[in-house]
Amino acid sequence: MRIATTAGLALCLLATNLHADETSDFLKKDQWEGIAEYWTVDGTTVTGKSEKPIPFNTFLCSKKEFGDFELKCKLRLAGGKGNSGIQIRSSVIDPKKHVVKGPQCDAGAGYWGSLYGEQFGGMMKEAPKDKVNTKLKADDFNEYHIKVEGKHVTIIVNGITAVDQDFDKLPGKGIIAFQLHGGGPMEVTFKDIVFKELKK
Repeated sequence: MRIATTAGLALCLLATNLHADETSDFLKKDQWEGIAEYWTVDGTTVTGKSEKPIPFNTFLCSKKEFGDFELKCKLRLAGGKGNSGIQIRSSVIDPKKHVVKGPQCDAGAGYWGSLYGEQFGGMMKEAPKDKVNTKLKADDFNEYHIKVEGKHVTIIVNGITAVDQDFDKLPGKGIIAFQLHGGGPMEVTFKDIVFKELKK
């Protein structure tokens, strides 16, 4: 009995280490590009901060494209101010300003958990505010979970399923990007990021 338990623990630790290695590779600083003054990558934490108003939405963009994947993190908008999100299967349309287009898993007052088409046609699926808001922490970290498989997107905020359906217009692959929204000064933090590619 003790041998079986030890073996099970070893397998669990091995799986955890493999998962950690994948996240570490995903968050290597040389695998991302954006306007340097706005972004900090530290371990499994990504922070975007603007001291002055920005006249456009800008992003920290992965250099690599991804298809199917799962990403979990804790997300906070400091003071509950501003708007942010995580782009999935997107593309850069202005390399100088790091402006992108594509589906965005949204975060911000009235938008938490929605799937929004950034430069991509607007709202794709509005999250049920009445459900999401019951557990939303406006000025604290919220659990954010994204899963993308084929044409299917699932977004879960604090255990509440906000989006869970197919989208015909979803690109087959693209970059992942973290958003710093245009407008007044703001700060957004994505921490405890865990990333896993879903291999077919």
